[in-house]
Amino acid sequence: MAYTINKYDGTQLTVVEDGTLDQTTDLKLVGKNYAGYGEIQNENFVFLLENFAGGNAPPKALNGQIWFDTANSKLKFYDGTKWRTTGGAEVSGSTPAGLSEGDFWWDTNNEQLYAYNGTSFVLVGPQGVGETVTQFQSASVRDNTGTTRSIIKSVVNDEVIHIISNSSFTIGTEDASNYPGFDVVRKGVTLKNTINSTGGVTSTDHYFWGTASNALKLAGVDASNYVVSTPGSPTSFTTLTEFADVGIAIGDSNDLAIKIVDDNKGLIANEQGQQIYIQVQNPSAAQKMPLRITSSAMLPGYSNFTSYASPSGTETVDIGSSSNKFNTMYANNFSGTASTSLTLDMSGTARSGSTSATSNTVAVRDGSGNISAVLFQQKQNTLTWLRTIEQTKIMNQARC
Repeated sequence: MAYTINKYDGTQLTVVEDGTLDQTTDLKLVGKNYAGYGEIQNENFVFLLENFAGGNAPPKALNGQIWFDTANSKLKFYDGTKWRTTGGAEVSGSTPAGLSEGDFWWDTNNEQLYAYNGTSFVLVGPQGVGETVTQFQSASVRDNTGTTRSIIKSVVNDEVIHIISNSSFTIGTEDASNYPGFDVVRKGVTLKNTINSTGGVTSTDHYFWGTASNALKLAGVDASNYVVSTPGSPTSFTTLTEFADVGIAIGDSNDLAIKIVDDNKGLIANEQGQQIYIQVQNPSAAQKMPLRITSSAMLPGYSNFTSYASPSGTETVDIGSSSNKFNTMYANNFSGTASTSLTLDMSGTARSGSTSATSNTVAVRDGSGNISAVLFQQKQNTLTWLRTIEQTKIMNQARC
């Protein structure tokens, strides 16, 4: 009577006739009354025990069959289509097909490990391809006290570009040769060639490129040393801003300087041009130029300065006002009209005016138009002429 051989799932595999040996699978199936069946049965058990160990895959594999690949020392299983590796990665120089989500593939050409996500392969590592290393690496480095520090180093083409650390330390002499361009590692990210002697300034063109929300220094100078300006509105200072005696300069050629000279003397100087303009807004919000200063004079400003290259006109301005007077003005000469004068210079002596006959004063008419004096004196030649006239009058009266 023939044997009907079924698989585990109940489907029929084959029928073994009496006295025959079926070789449908990699195990030999013995029919009823087959002579010498004992050896065949024992070999089948051995094949199962060794999982068909050999350098070539079993040629008649069934779904789920296990094979030990002695050429690669890998245990593999048949998925109904292909042999797949169990407990390891697919090893191939080209992208394998038929893998399931979570399977690994070792790329023998680039020596990289990939994981299959169900759709495509994702690189696990290493990131470097070829003979050089390009990747982030966890590392330990000894500091100058012998303490081991944990860091992450960024390696590109075998060159350490920056180091990430959770503390600051100085690299010890034992490991200094492994980190050229580094001596002090700062808490955070330290770029190559940012050594301690430069005060935090990178001496080469290793930079952080892009936008940073905040920076402690600019061109090596602390942020606290810079004047802060709010874009779109005037600069505002809430505390006194101090400058050294050398002062500040304004203009693309440092034209206008404000500085301290001779220890405590304030100086405002136009160090390139020949004039200084002073402008102010009048009550009607119009800009006026009341004063300009040249190398030889203080002058009224221009009344028309719409073009500073060719200003014109003279602004009408006063020095002081009726309610805000200067106390005393000293000068060698005053040229012009004075509405009031207290004294008159007479050969270096100041003489005040008087309506009475007061000595050392200038005779001035009173309210009636009279002038008072003790004596009006004339020069000698004029007096002689007057006496002659008087004598002539007397003689003429006598003849009459």
